Amino acid sequence: MQPIERIAQAILQAERILFITGAGLSADSGLPTYRGLGGLYNGHTAEGLPIEAALSGPMLQRDPALCWKYLAELGRACLGAQANEGHRAIAELQRLKPQCWVLTQNIDGYHRAAGSPPERLIEIHGELAPLYCRSCGQEDAELAGHLERPLPPLCRACGGVLRPPVVLFEEMLPEAAIDSLYAELRKGFDVVIAVGTSASFPYIVEPVLRTRQAGGFTAQINPTRTDLSDAVEVNLQGRALDVLPELLGHISSHRICK
Repeated sequence: MQPIERIAQAILQAERILFITGAGLSADSGLPTYRGLGGLYNGHTAEGLPIEAALSGPMLQRDPALCWKYLAELGRACLGAQANEGHRAIAELQRLKPQCWVLTQNIDGYHRAAGSPPERLIEIHGELAPLYCRSCGQEDAELAGHLERPLPPLCRACGGVLRPPVVLFEEMLPEAAIDSLYAELRKGFDVVIAVGTSASFPYIVEPVLRTRQAGGFTAQINPTRTDLSDAVEVNLQGRALDVLPELLGHISSHRICK
């Protein structure tokens, strides 16, 4: 049986499913990945800083204009692309499987745009919009407009610096997202599929290892090998944009035949 057929069969037989998605999925929309070939940032900024320092919580406090210089690059990249057929295939699988969840490292909002239900979407690194004021908390939905004006963007109500609800370097992960992830992990998953992620964070690897140890099915969809390659049952090498719609086609045809 071909890898894609094995993954399709596992999804068809499963109730609880988790897709873990990373930058590789959105790279197929034309969005640069954070690291690696074609990465948005590699090495140091024009100021000679590691990008991790420029895009950090302490830098936003100390020099908001410098931090926002690089936040704006992320914002323009995300606004300049859109959800692709891979995102839409996952959203359709969530429609077909009411206990199908998405855990994403991506901050671009493309899963929501593609139709993934917010109540089954865990954005572990936050998202780029809406902005909110660090001083008074007021929300501001006009990210695109602010990127055309001098930075950092300021609150219309109190003049405080606006920021996105995204996790910067040296900041904690959002408590609600972590709580949601571990609540679902305690229930267990029958199938976990990692898509386009280098799996460099423990909270990305853990669902795969837990599910495999419990006897569940695990798979990876990625053009290259990653830290997860030896941990999953099935490795399917390919672009998410190509593989996920084909996977959906296999699943849909099986359902029709029944």
